[in-house]
Amino acid sequence: MKLSDVFKPLDDKKFSMFHIKSLITTGMGVFTDGYDLSSIGIVIATVLTSFGLHPHTSAYNFWEGWVSSSALIGAAIGALIFGALSNRGRKTFYGIDVALLSVGAILQAFVTSPLELVLVRGLLGLGVGADYTLSPMIMAEHANAKDRGKIIALGFGLMWGFGATVAAGLYLALMAAGLPSSEIWRIVLAAGAIPSASVIYLRRKIPETPRYLLRIKGDAQKFETVVKEVAGKAVNITANLKDTNSFATYFKKQWRIFLAACSLWFLFDLSAYTGILFGPTTIASSVGIHNSGIFQFIIEFAFTVPGGLLALATIDRIGRKPMQILGFIGMAAALMAFSFLVSIVPAILALFIYGMYNFFEQAGPGSISASGMLGVELAPTKVRGTVQSLTVASGRTGATIAGLIVPTIILPSVGVVGLTFILSILTFIAAAITFFFIPETKDKPLEESSMENQYVKAEVS
Repeated sequence: MKLSDVFKPLDDKKFSMFHIKSLITTGMGVFTDGYDLSSIGIVIATVLTSFGLHPHTSAYNFWEGWVSSSALIGAAIGALIFGALSNRGRKTFYGIDVALLSVGAILQAFVTSPLELVLVRGLLGLGVGADYTLSPMIMAEHANAKDRGKIIALGFGLMWGFGATVAAGLYLALMAAGLPSSEIWRIVLAAGAIPSASVIYLRRKIPETPRYLLRIKGDAQKFETVVKEVAGKAVNITANLKDTNSFATYFKKQWRIFLAACSLWFLFDLSAYTGILFGPTTIASSVGIHNSGIFQFIIEFAFTVPGGLLALATIDRIGRKPMQILGFIGMAAALMAFSFLVSIVPAILALFIYGMYNFFEQAGPGSISASGMLGVELAPTKVRGTVQSLTVASGRTGATIAGLIVPTIILPSVGVVGLTFILSILTFIAAAITFFFIPETKDKPLEESSMENQYVKAEVS
């Protein structure tokens, strides 16, 4: 009997109320991530102007980069910290992530300088990094094999887009209400505390994952209890299945796959966060839209969310690998077309071309690589937290580079046309990496997709 057979009751369990409750509990944190990380792109110009900084000056570009990137730097650090802590329990620190998100969001309303906002968003970023590490693991380790892709894509990929859409909608509503711009940005940023605070209690009550209990903690009795709760089936474990392999054992054999997963999230975020942070201002202006909230709402509602819905319909049928390759190629084609056509086609067509970049982004890698799916499906249980944290940190590093380099070096040097051309090349490279190095994981138990079965030294009885 293979190791994966031990988890068969979980993998064969039909989609149930437990999965729905888990989706809400984990998904609201991701909703908050999307809200927090996209809302700053909507209000960044207003924020800096309210602090007396003027566009097209070196001071403005400097603080634009740091305010945009501080949460991403914090997220990279938070991912590494909580990735290491995850082997002490997946749920042990679950709830701390959304608490950090809540505190960081509220404090943004009271800052009095760009430096204070950078520091506060760094704190918020710690919560983002923790959530990006813990939520996909908990989702995957509780999910059934058939629906795991949809569960992660909905709970992580699509909920991010919903959060970004709400941020844009709130911004537009406050503008329509006639509030002063100096109040609007503080309300928009602070409102991110609401969804994250709403699930702190639920996260503390979610059960520990069975895979952690059996493979890392070695608690067969507690494993049987949780499987009964989640799958409704009684199991009896007589063998000691605690994983005694070293971290080095896994990394020695699978480092190429882990490196590919890290590289893909890095390249994705380098491209995606250029759009998230500077799309509502720089890209929007290039297509004739001068209201950042309207631009963000159009992009999210008309392109990103439909792309996410396509991912939900295909990710467990067509598979992760084909959808990710198609997504990256579609992103590259849209960016290439935008770079060549933005100055010669009508603004509405240029907006559509850029929107299709966002559609393919969410239909493919935004629902796969950037949902944490590769890290959790390709890494065995014992090193899953570490690998997931490395993929998250890689992505946040790419996003940070976008936040710091794009406004200060790339845009002043090559403009929007050059920027989108460079990004099109990078996303095409990401498609090639996926094709050559990433295996298909759909419908497979985690112990098969991660090759964990191969590391069990004795047959499971």
